[in-house]
Amino acid sequence: MPKVALDHYYKFDELTTVLTEFAAEHPEWVEITSIGHSYEGRDIWLVTVTNRLTGPANEKPAFWCDGNIHASEVSATTAVLMILEKLVTTESAVLDDRAFYLVPRLCPDGAEWALQDVPKLIRSSTRPYPHNEDDVAGLEKLDIDGDGRILSMRVKDPNGPWKISELEPRLLARREPGESGDQYYRILFEGLFENFDGLTLRSKKTKQGLDNNRNFPFAWRQEFEQHGAGPYPTSESEVRAAVQAITDRPNICSAMTFHTYSGVLLRPPSGRPEAEIAAEDVWAYQKLGEKGKAMTGYPDISVYHDFRYHPNEVITGTFDEWMFEHRGVYAWTVEIWAPVRQAGITDYSYIDWFREHPHSDDVKMLQWSDDKLGGKGYVDWYTFDHPQLGQVELGGWDALYAFRNPPPEYIESEISPLADWAIWHAKTGPKLELHDVRMEKIDGITRIRFAVKNTGWLPTNVTKIGLNKKLCRGVIGEITRVGDEMTSPGSSEPDWLITGALRADLGQLDGWSHITAGGWGYEMNSTDDRVVFEWVVKPGEYELVARHDRAGLVRVMVKVD
Repeated sequence: MPKVALDHYYKFDELTTVLTEFAAEHPEWVEITSIGHSYEGRDIWLVTVTNRLTGPANEKPAFWCDGNIHASEVSATTAVLMILEKLVTTESAVLDDRAFYLVPRLCPDGAEWALQDVPKLIRSSTRPYPHNEDDVAGLEKLDIDGDGRILSMRVKDPNGPWKISELEPRLLARREPGESGDQYYRILFEGLFENFDGLTLRSKKTKQGLDNNRNFPFAWRQEFEQHGAGPYPTSESEVRAAVQAITDRPNICSAMTFHTYSGVLLRPPSGRPEAEIAAEDVWAYQKLGEKGKAMTGYPDISVYHDFRYHPNEVITGTFDEWMFEHRGVYAWTVEIWAPVRQAGITDYSYIDWFREHPHSDDVKMLQWSDDKLGGKGYVDWYTFDHPQLGQVELGGWDALYAFRNPPPEYIESEISPLADWAIWHAKTGPKLELHDVRMEKIDGITRIRFAVKNTGWLPTNVTKIGLNKKLCRGVIGEITRVGDEMTSPGSSEPDWLITGALRADLGQLDGWSHITAGGWGYEMNSTDDRVVFEWVVKPGEYELVARHDRAGLVRVMVKVD
């Protein structure tokens, strides 16, 4: 049986091989298709997982999960693969009445660059944007000493903002306001300058400037407002493939996208405060996130309120907000890995910490690298003869190893609980099931009462925004007589149907997500989770179908004498 590698991260060919092996091992559950191609022509693999013996995927409520939309966030691929592995081993029972759509690597080109022996780091796609030309000057990130790492360079400079730490000489501390009279340093990332003038130190702009997680349709903004968003919504082939695949599958009830890093479960909206969306949706998000925190240790937080890169800026055009606002489902961005928490720092703000934190936190981080990473996270400074700057020192944090993704020894412990929460989350969706079929004979004709119910925690519309925007139809009931669908001349209805409609939409069904903690003697749990279709028919054999785009399908055969 194929197993997900936990000692390294997959390049594209190896990823393709392991997916093929899963499908070959479990043909009754696993199917692989390509939903499109990347900028460089690689397949974007979609893995559909369900028990096809109990019905096709499109007749069951479904869960979408993707990863690796950002190039170097390769542990996101492993997280999606771990869901797949659990589904075909310990969690296979859920496949009887649920479907999973898994895209392990949404942007394969950028990931391939990040996984090269000499990595090249970009944000998302390898497509040039916004201009098809290289910057003519500046420092480019490169492994200049050939050790397979891209570290930092520290350069002595009397006007530099850093000094040797008094708490730990391997570390640098910030220069205090008005401070002078010490040895100071300027920090640069490891690399070489293009057209270096000997005086000006600036970074070289990356020609591949796209951020594909700003290219989704909802609240998309142009480049001058939001860098990397692309020339128009879904302009990027990878994003367009995902949007088309999702809209082609209306049975998707919930979704996750895996990213790195911060160790948080992010919920939309990101462009407006939670007070502007339905309170019912906020409450459901909080309940789902509460379980996520209990299972993973990751706190659930609002993007708009708690995860902004700048207090006066918002993030839009993202996957999770598009899924919530346009598809009406609960979607999450899961940021894998929190090295700050690994170091024992728990009372901190997830974004602001990188702007401002006590220097004692840096000492804790260094101690964590020494004790838990064998010193590989933070590299002691060593001299290097730079061909343009002369003698510099290389060292500091190996961010690609310690920060961007979990080091190999942490992969399973970090990702396995996230896969468990994803599968649990999928089970909270609506599920249409048979409640009862009753037949009553009246003067040679028969009344059929066909009752179905929603057994899921969430309502069939999933979200309140989905209900308000009418993003999915209600429960549809249909009746057909087997082998005889002839209608009387001049009649729009078949002659065997006396009363009732061939097809009827009776609206949405509740789950029990809205139930409060207690009614104190006034609780009334009505049967709003149930609907009854009625027909009066002549003798014959009939097929009764109740279906909902998100909650699945119930089919019953009855014989009327």
